[in-house]
Amino acid sequence: MSLVFSEIEDPRVERTGVHLLTDILIIGILSVIAGGKGWEDMENYGLSKYDWLEQFLALPEGIPSADTFRRWVESIVEAPGAQVIPIDGKTLKGSYDREQGKSALHLVSAWSSEHRLVLGQVKQDDKSME
Repeated sequence: MSLVFSEIEDPRVERTGVHLLTDILIIGILSVIAGGKGWEDMENYGLSKYDWLEQFLALPEGIPSADTFRRWVESIVEAPGAQVIPIDGKTLKGSYDREQGKSALHLVSAWSSEHRLVLGQVKQDDKSME
């Protein structure tokens, strides 16, 4: 598996050589497959599976930190001028009406972090289909 990832060009400008790109990619992907949802989950996955991971990864400086995973993703997002658009679902508190049998209002929003602006919101019929 690491042979395939070794062919990917490393977009990082500052190459300190502390963590190999293949190690970062493989731990990140395995963490997400295992249900990880953020940088800390990637680091924690690596730490909890260290004995297994060291059988096929180099890990010259151990498991990359959460900040390393974050910086790597930021480097590939900033390089082409892309922007991350967070998508989030919310249930508006107090929007239900028991007397009329109406359920709470569920919204899904897209947010531009760079511009601190809501790009759009969509009302959902129920909470399950964000």
